[in-house]
Amino acid sequence: HRLMIGIIGAMEAEVAILKETMEIEEVVEYAGMNFCKGLLNGKEVVVVRSGIGKVNAGICAQILVDKFQVDVLINTGVAGSLDAAIDIGDIVISTAAVQRDMDAAVFGDPLGQVPQMDTFLFPADECLVQKAKEVNETVNPDIHTFTGIVASGDQFIASKEAKDRIVTNFHALCAEMEGAAIAHAAYLNKVSCVIIRAISDKADNSAVMDYPEFEKRAIKQNVRLVTELVAEIV
Repeated sequence: HRLMIGIIGAMEAEVAILKETMEIEEVVEYAGMNFCKGLLNGKEVVVVRSGIGKVNAGICAQILVDKFQVDVLINTGVAGSLDAAIDIGDIVISTAAVQRDMDAAVFGDPLGQVPQMDTFLFPADECLVQKAKEVNETVNPDIHTFTGIVASGDQFIASKEAKDRIVTNFHALCAEMEGAAIAHAAYLNKVSCVIIRAISDKADNSAVMDYPEFEKRAIKQNVRLVTELVAEIV
């Protein structure tokens, strides 16, 4: 069995550039998602856009495990910063992910705990985190790299109240809408995973204004990072 790497992007534009960069061997459709299998920087990969939200992301990750026998899951995209030190354009690499909208507190579970799961945080592979951090510092030296908790949920975070609540409950560095579902699937299937997110906004009311110009730059940075990272995975 050769090493197989699944790369899940939330943004079509980002996935499109990865597809242009790789040698595509085949494209297969499952659950309305196009899975592009081939070679990227000498490694066997499957690149796919999951669509937005935890359900799409979880389904996508499971298909990668079942149909393509991936050993590693990499999730890329954008996120809102929850820490004043993390600026637009910076990159956050997950040490773990949490489902910030999971709430079974009435049964005595802490906010974010999936009931009956033996973990609160879905961990990233420590070796992958370290590699991603080192690679990013090399290929994108003009931006800052942070590692920490990614908080995922099916809401776009754009208010100070929502932001403060996530920071208080989870001490997360950024908020997005897919990562924890992918990390959850990776955990259940015992495959390695890491979430890589470019910061697109400050997760406050300025969210809408910052976005379009930023996106092009972030995509370039993410693609550079992912392309180099896959070469490092053995």
